[in-house]
Amino acid sequence: MNHTIEKKEQYAYIDLQEASFSKEIPAAFEEKARELFREEFHNLIVNVSATKSFDAAGITVLKKVNRLCANDLGLLVLVTKDDDFIDELEALKIPDLNILPTKEEAIDAVFMNNLENEFGAGDDDYDDEDYEGVSESSEP
Repeated sequence: MNHTIEKKEQYAYIDLQEASFSKEIPAAFEEKARELFREEFHNLIVNVSATKSFDAAGITVLKKVNRLCANDLGLLVLVTKDDDFIDELEALKIPDLNILPTKEEAIDAVFMNNLENEFGAGDDDYDDEDYEGVSESSEP
């Protein structure tokens, strides 16, 4: 797999320089992604601008890596401006797969996701007993 990796505190950026995400590439990508997960990188930004197609194995690996990221409250963000390739990826209907046109937007998405996770993880200072006797009503 022809690629470069840039590791930052919040994410790993993979510049994939392959025309097709097929044959042995998906397996190599999955192994690289798992290696990054072991290093505590749960946000992966993958530049697929050079990529024009994928096969069934590629689709399976994208779904798997996307699920691994989501399970750890991270993101898998694919970066491409190729409208035809974006249409193909969107047709796969992979839940929560992020496709953005630039690396900068992908980095912003990672930071926003991290902020949402931090705010969502906080204690709201309410206990179940605070809601005893309260019912939902359709009355205003």
